[in-house]
Amino acid sequence: MPQATTGPADQHPGHPTPVADPLATGIAHTLQQPGLAVVTGVAGIGRTTVLQRLASAFRGPVHHGGGLSMLRARPGLALSRAVRAGLPVHDVALCAEAVRSRVRGGLLIIDDLQWCDPVTLAVLPHLAAHCRIAAALRTPHRLPDAAVAALREAGTFLPVPPLSTTAATELVTRLAPGLAEPAAAQLARRGGGNPLVLSSLARTAQHHPRRLHAPARDDDTAVHAVAESIADLPRAERTALAALGLLGRPASTATLGAGVQGLAEAGMVRLDGDVAAAASPFVAEVAAGLLDADARVALHRRLAALVDDLEAARHLAAAGDHDAARDRAKAAATVDNKALRAEALLFAVSLPGSHGEDDRVAAAAAALSVGRPRSALTVLAEASSVRAAVLRVDAQLHAGQPERARLAAADLPDAAAAPEAAYDIDRVRLLCAPPGGAVRELAAQIRARHGERPPHPGLAAALAAADAAARAPGWKAALAAAAAAAGRDGDAVSARWSAWLLVECLIADGELAAAQQACAAAAQACTVDHAFSWQTRFVAAQLWCQVLQGRELDAATGRAVSLLDHALPSVARGYASAAASLAEADAGALRNARYRLRRAGTIPESVAQLLRWVTGEAAWLDNQPQQAAVTAEGSAPGLVAGLRYITGHWAAHDGAAAPPDPAADGLPEPARRTLAAWHAATGFDAAADAWRDLVVREQVRCLLAAGVHAVEAASAVPPLEEAERLADEAGLTVLAGRARQALRRHRVRRDQRGARAGDELTARERQVLAMVADGDPTRRIAGALGITRETVETHIRAGMRKLGAKTRTEAAVRAATMQERGP
Repeated sequence: MPQATTGPADQHPGHPTPVADPLATGIAHTLQQPGLAVVTGVAGIGRTTVLQRLASAFRGPVHHGGGLSMLRARPGLALSRAVRAGLPVHDVALCAEAVRSRVRGGLLIIDDLQWCDPVTLAVLPHLAAHCRIAAALRTPHRLPDAAVAALREAGTFLPVPPLSTTAATELVTRLAPGLAEPAAAQLARRGGGNPLVLSSLARTAQHHPRRLHAPARDDDTAVHAVAESIADLPRAERTALAALGLLGRPASTATLGAGVQGLAEAGMVRLDGDVAAAASPFVAEVAAGLLDADARVALHRRLAALVDDLEAARHLAAAGDHDAARDRAKAAATVDNKALRAEALLFAVSLPGSHGEDDRVAAAAAALSVGRPRSALTVLAEASSVRAAVLRVDAQLHAGQPERARLAAADLPDAAAAPEAAYDIDRVRLLCAPPGGAVRELAAQIRARHGERPPHPGLAAALAAADAAARAPGWKAALAAAAAAAGRDGDAVSARWSAWLLVECLIADGELAAAQQACAAAAQACTVDHAFSWQTRFVAAQLWCQVLQGRELDAATGRAVSLLDHALPSVARGYASAAASLAEADAGALRNARYRLRRAGTIPESVAQLLRWVTGEAAWLDNQPQQAAVTAEGSAPGLVAGLRYITGHWAAHDGAAAPPDPAADGLPEPARRTLAAWHAATGFDAAADAWRDLVVREQVRCLLAAGVHAVEAASAVPPLEEAERLADEAGLTVLAGRARQALRRHRVRRDQRGARAGDELTARERQVLAMVADGDPTRRIAGALGITRETVETHIRAGMRKLGAKTRTEAAVRAATMQERGP
């Protein structure tokens, strides 16, 4: 039974004290005199928490009561629980007087008004003139309109707002400390600022990280509370909310029907003009899950009549009408949009039933044109024509499966035996040929058969690719021209593939600026053609180049993370994961980097070597040199191979086994110079100059190496100071910390602000200083945030510089004071 609680004896009774929560502060102000304040909100939004904070801050006796779902028919139950006495519930006036005589100058709290009986609801307006009353009402509810009107007339209704995006993400992070920031942000969006939902999602994710997008479970507390509230909605509102759950996106009010306004009043949707979005996507999912089988089918059919052809096809398929779904999908394929056409044709052949060879080939060709090779392979599994076999080889190449493509190409008929596909057969065989003499010999045979400049743009592009692999004179211009010619001729697959080969060759040669320009041009062409999967591949590679160069790392990281929030082809996912992980590792967010690297999934070998290097680099930055050691397993020659061996030397310097000697062929000049410097233990300054304007982080590492290999301070300090300056400017937090650590060995303890530092504390600096204020040592802060101790110290020193503090404690106090004052 609830008990009345009384504040400390030195406080004046009968007055609320200021509380931290803004809503509770507003209620306390309202209740300076007798009155009624009703906090409202959806299930799990925090109504009870607001009442608890108000009660804990009240200077005087507090009487707690509330309705109970199972006993809502018992007269006066909520009031009896509050005053701990039987009441004359047969007479409203007498009941009100009985409660007033017990509450007097105290605070009466009635929770869960939605479950209160008519007597309690009738008494509260009478009491409002004499007592301070705080109540909570869940929306939606089934209270009579007259009762709600009487409560509104007697008091003030105050809605509990959802948590802000920042607060929601912080709650998820606090409850699931092992979760990386991107995953926490995803859960925050799904929860929609509802603390109960967010808590449930966070705890589930903490124990089952792979269930971030899993449907809600029936035994979940949040599901039970939400389902109970949905049951109180009128039928039209329930249907509209379930429709949002089935659609999985915002929708027009016309699509959702008459229940939208009621949902908006209950705080379950947000309206932007005539578009409605679920306040919490999780709640909409629960509403959809509550539909019985017949109702779900009926709603899918209704939505199919209101949306475009492709979405209608999906709803009809969900309703079990596969023939109608196939017809709508084929109708969707007539649009002048390559991405939508590919999606529609792929969906049509994925439906149960038999599909003709022409349908499968058309779907595969459309998929390849927009960069979806795995989808093409799926639909070609049962196709047997020569055209299908050629497309299968193309798809395996584009999916990063060169060995499988080579085997499939060997099974193709001779070009002379299939004249209608002769050009394409020669094209894919040339693209599949192993590097070296085999490519040159096959290219010579094809030129002898079809001429120096074949009329087929795809075959011409393949010959240009063979020249590029051999780095023949003029290969860059020839490959770019071949891509442009294929595009003009309508051969989108050859155009995209040639442009991509150009990008890969430029990256391997260390020509990152030229690669970025090629990526930008190709991505723009993909935008025009709606080839968004190909576009993401070029954008991801462009971001990788930007991160390697060390330019605008914050912006590049943000774009890469945003890109990874979408479904990506494996190559694009690999490049974006490598870019985001390397940038985050360099900035000290090592937990985020490791999280992204683990979630990269199955990646083609051509991109997997990037991730292997970034994984080793992150381990080295995290002071785990053994995990960064380089084994004898080979990788394709090029820039990343050189970087991998350089990291291996750093790992060996920190205690790991020495790396094997790499083959110098195929390594860019700066990488060769750096590896030569490691072997000679000198020449790092010249190697650093070779990296200038190419890869800033490698320039910094060469300067670091020069400093740590120097014996005398006069030789060590200048390169270390230059490394610190460059790292600070580029945002390479961990490398800047390494430079400062090396400088301290020479008794150099400068505290100079970098040009990039600015005057405002970053979010990470505020977070670290807040933990310092809580008394957490560096070791605990590093473990909680998934960063190194050096990175923690770097953030603390940056905060000290910006705040003008002499000690870490002073910086923490000043940061806390600034946070309390606000902007």
